[in-house]
Amino acid sequence: MENVTGLLRVRVVRGVNLAKRDAGDSDAYVVVLMGDQKLKTNVKKNSLNPEWNEDLNFCVSDPTQPLKIEIYDKDTLTQDDKMGDAELDIQQFMEAVKMGLADLPNGFVIETMRPSQQNCLAGDSTITSKDGTIAQDVVLQLRNVESGNVELQLLWLSVPCAPDF
Repeated sequence: MENVTGLLRVRVVRGVNLAKRDAGDSDAYVVVLMGDQKLKTNVKKNSLNPEWNEDLNFCVSDPTQPLKIEIYDKDTLTQDDKMGDAELDIQQFMEAVKMGLADLPNGFVIETMRPSQQNCLAGDSTITSKDGTIAQDVVLQLRNVESGNVELQLLWLSVPCAPDF
């Protein structure tokens, strides 16, 4: 855990209106990558609107690394089908963490990120104070696919004795 500034908890909440890849509904799972770290959710069977509500924890040593999200349809006899991807720049989130504003009242809006051509946001996303830490609710529009969104929540977890960044 050399040079780790903290942990970023990525809660993969749900997929909405995912692209159909099988004759029936898809068996979807999410892969989240940050630098050389790669974690994935469990497979949710037979749903184009799966609910995962799973937490994936990433060690943050380089706060400029984006989160990369890929969604797949699990197949048994063939290669898994890609159901879209998205990317989230976490630098604004990390700037809020650096400001040390976690002691603000719960729900206090620190910053609002807006959709643009440079990000995959499907709508406004607020960075807020939550239970003594920093949180962000995010809805990402999937790329390279006909339809679909993925909902995430980011939560910062401090690591005792971690160096400042």
